[in-house]
Amino acid sequence: MEPTLPHKLLLFALVGFLAITASTARIHSANFDAYYSDHCGHVVPQQPSIASESASSYAKFLQFHGGFFSVNGRRAESGQDLRRTVSFTPMMMYKTKSEDVINLQGTLVFADPNVNAIFENPKNRRLREFHVRGPRIPVRRGTVKFRLNGYWSQSSGKLCMVGSSVFSSNRSFDAVFKLNYPLKLIINSSFVSGVLESLGGGDGAGGVDHFGTVSVLALSSKSADYQYSLIEKEGGNGSFGKFDDGGGDNLFSEKLEPGMCSALKRNSAFDLEYGSVCDGGYCNPLGTDVGFLPKAMRFTTIRCSDQGKMQLLMKFQNVTNVYYGYYAFDPSTTLIGEGEWNSKANRWCAVACRILNFSVSLTDAFAGDCSIKLCWRFPATFSVINRYPIVGQMRSNRTVKDFGYFDKIKFWGYNDALAGVKYEYGVMGSVRKPCEIKTGKHKGKRYPNSYSSDMKFDLSIKNKKGQIALGYSSPLFVGDKRFNSPFHLYDDRYVPKVIPTENAVQLDSSDSPLQNISYTIRFTPPVIFELGGENLSSKAVDIFAEGTYNRETGLLCMMGCRYVAQSGAEVYRNGSMDCDIQINIQFHPLTGKAMEKIKGTIESTRVRSDPLYFDTLELASSTIYVEQANESIWRMDLEIVMVLVSNTLACVLVGLQLFHVKKQPEVLPFISITMLAVLTLGHMIPLLLNFEALVTNHNRQSVFLGSGGWLEVNEVIVRVVTMVAFLLELYLLHMTWSARHGHDSPKGLWVSEKKVIFVSLPMYISGVLTAWFVHQWRNSHRSPFLRQGRLGYQQVSFWGDLKSYAGLILDGFLFPQLLFNLFFDHSVEALSRSYYIGTTVVRLVPHAYDLYRAHSSTWNLDMSYIYANHRMDFYSTAWDIIIPFGGLVFAVFIYLQQRFGGRCILPKRFRATPVYEKVPTVGTIEL
Repeated sequence: MEPTLPHKLLLFALVGFLAITASTARIHSANFDAYYSDHCGHVVPQQPSIASESASSYAKFLQFHGGFFSVNGRRAESGQDLRRTVSFTPMMMYKTKSEDVINLQGTLVFADPNVNAIFENPKNRRLREFHVRGPRIPVRRGTVKFRLNGYWSQSSGKLCMVGSSVFSSNRSFDAVFKLNYPLKLIINSSFVSGVLESLGGGDGAGGVDHFGTVSVLALSSKSADYQYSLIEKEGGNGSFGKFDDGGGDNLFSEKLEPGMCSALKRNSAFDLEYGSVCDGGYCNPLGTDVGFLPKAMRFTTIRCSDQGKMQLLMKFQNVTNVYYGYYAFDPSTTLIGEGEWNSKANRWCAVACRILNFSVSLTDAFAGDCSIKLCWRFPATFSVINRYPIVGQMRSNRTVKDFGYFDKIKFWGYNDALAGVKYEYGVMGSVRKPCEIKTGKHKGKRYPNSYSSDMKFDLSIKNKKGQIALGYSSPLFVGDKRFNSPFHLYDDRYVPKVIPTENAVQLDSSDSPLQNISYTIRFTPPVIFELGGENLSSKAVDIFAEGTYNRETGLLCMMGCRYVAQSGAEVYRNGSMDCDIQINIQFHPLTGKAMEKIKGTIESTRVRSDPLYFDTLELASSTIYVEQANESIWRMDLEIVMVLVSNTLACVLVGLQLFHVKKQPEVLPFISITMLAVLTLGHMIPLLLNFEALVTNHNRQSVFLGSGGWLEVNEVIVRVVTMVAFLLELYLLHMTWSARHGHDSPKGLWVSEKKVIFVSLPMYISGVLTAWFVHQWRNSHRSPFLRQGRLGYQQVSFWGDLKSYAGLILDGFLFPQLLFNLFFDHSVEALSRSYYIGTTVVRLVPHAYDLYRAHSSTWNLDMSYIYANHRMDFYSTAWDIIIPFGGLVFAVFIYLQQRFGGRCILPKRFRATPVYEKVPTVGTIEL
């Protein structure tokens, strides 16, 4: 039997794919032995593997992540290689007949946003055009992945592998990968180094498949045999005597829960402060050839033991806010060191080395110039001036005349306040008096408890010129108790959630309504934002404040401090503290109105002529409270049931009308087709809008309330019921249309229907134009001060206003039928009473519920409305009275028309219909 055309095409595609793969991935199992023998046989001789004996225990030692690489000796500018990394992962490992040699397969992945240019051949510029793709192994954009096979010698530490990386149907890279693992792990030989060499793919050194040589440098971090030789030479604390120990007021090791190593990992990002001699050039801990003065530093712990010893990397960056970003290992901006915990001074001290001799080839790099010493501690007491969980110093052990010398550098970390830390309030006397003046007007209302998560909120800051900065604030201590945050303060992946914590139910122990409290306020300004005479240029501003919170009035009054850099300085140099900052924040009541905001001011108490004076900053936040969110969730559950009942009733009512016309088919032509069209569209449009919401803003409610699954299931049920109602209305419309075209249909029905359209259509169009003008006027008078997004201000689109107007038309669905009855002047009971009265009630009950919702609950959030949705109709106190009244009037008029005639609702002089009497023809009278 001859194959059909589809089978031929499928066979052709399969053969073509296999041919392409075979032509591009030239190194495979069939020719591996030949390739390995030619390029690796002299490094690690090939040995027969034993497939039944796994050697996976060596995988952790051989693998590395976050390494650095350069291509043909070309490197990016120092400090700009933040996202350039290389990783190696062994996958399958087997023992061989030689106890010294291990057979393994693995993947080597190079990651860089500009990966095309990195592997570009200078002799062939069209390499920029390729798209990274792998037929068998998915490759993420910005990565190059090699699949390798080879052998590792334990005695020599050498690894050699060959393999390929397939990119497209006509391009591949074949390569040999050689690594040297250290045989003895000490500070000077902690690196894994090697090269990936292109095999050229048969096209020569200038071919499109030739990328040259890639040098690799990484850290061997998984071995337990590391020797802390450098820190042991220091001989205890004697060589670190010049460092400030904080007067012994530090957390000791037992307080560092869950341990010394974990405490450092939780607080590993630091800002730097330089000394006054920085202008003389004695500043940079990296040397003078890196091209920038670091602003921040981050610790990466390589290994840390319970005995209080560690090996770590110190990565320096030219940017701040490095709190949780991942930064690659760049030898030009990284120090490597060893540290030890000093149990007498309760602090870590370390010796660090620069990485040298890497400029020509990374394989020659080693740790040297170990003249840098540093100590850091965990203060046991916080205050408004000393608010950092880690503070430390870094010094050079050289003299001023020596190369590589730098002056003392201070550093501090921002992250978690550790357990066991206490807080000392220092400037409370200057805060309490101005707050007491403002305690009267907010009494009698409920405000957040000082221990609840409601005290943490996102905020917007506006200066005198109207420039906006975004940030957040969070308590640090409430009274003498640490504020337990459900999310990490500086981790952007965690945002304030409307989930109560255990602290939310705690009560203040004191009978006084005033509670001591300390806060951290941080905001990041845009590119141009002026604070006094200082242009912050996107530099984050931290204000540490302490004061009082009055839980009876919701007033938070504090005095704050912020670090101030020298004028025009990009880094902190001899930084001073400006502690003449007063902060007043008024929380809105727990029973506040919809979208009521937290408001406040940040003011300088200095005289205007003072260099540190700045104009008043306005603060606002639309964050919702836990109690309000819980109320909304309960109301949403209720409204879901109401929507289901409402749509089900709509289906039942249409069914009753169909039963009515089935019993009396002669009434079908007297139903207004315009009215049925309006109702049919009214059920069709929500189906389309639900689809639009699914495509454009699928996770709106789920993000807000975290209840996505329950809401989505009910949305599906609502759509199904709405679809049934739509189909029933469409069927009724079809039956009416067919009956209108029947031979027994009274004459003049279509004329009356046209008159209905001529009257109603202009009214509907004029309503659309009115909605457009109102929309333009309303949005032109709104302020963009608040942050657009999660709970802030969002401009209403004209499409949204149009949907509300469509809801108004549906509320008056009887209007076309009323006009039709008026023009045709009949008394036929075309609509069953249960249908038009019941449908009217279904349309009007949401307005009655909206009135109840507005007056029974003092706080509502429009975005959580499901029943009586403000985006689907006009809702306000006025509309909620006018629309039900109008709907009931229409229902009464329909009842009167179907009983006494279409024009019975008009005055008597307008009811008469012209009647033409037939005059008989008079013939010839015979006399």
